[in-house]
Amino acid sequence: MDSKWAAFDLADIGERRRQAGDDPWLEFLRVPSLYAGLYVLPAGTADPQTPHEEDEVYHVIRGRARFTVDGEDLAVKAGAVLYVAAHVEHRFHSIEEDLEVLVFFSR
Repeated sequence: MDSKWAAFDLADIGERRRQAGDDPWLEFLRVPSLYAGLYVLPAGTADPQTPHEEDEVYHVIRGRARFTVDGEDLAVKAGAVLYVAAHVEHRFHSIEEDLEVLVFFSR
């Protein structure tokens, strides 16, 4: 991206991800110090992610599930904001309602 700023519409991002097929991840922003995407996991599915090289922040925008991070387990729902440091084991599980999550990675 060449611009110093950008604006995004969540509905448009969701539609782009749906059109992309089965991939649960759609990146919509990448700049030198940050990238972001929409992560969607249907109810009843497993979250296959592994620890990342970057710190990250999750903002749950829809759904209900549980989140395990570094041996801790908590319920999450729309409105939850989670921080996970680089290299820490984490994942969503027991997904009760389709989960849509904005994810922000720092570099």
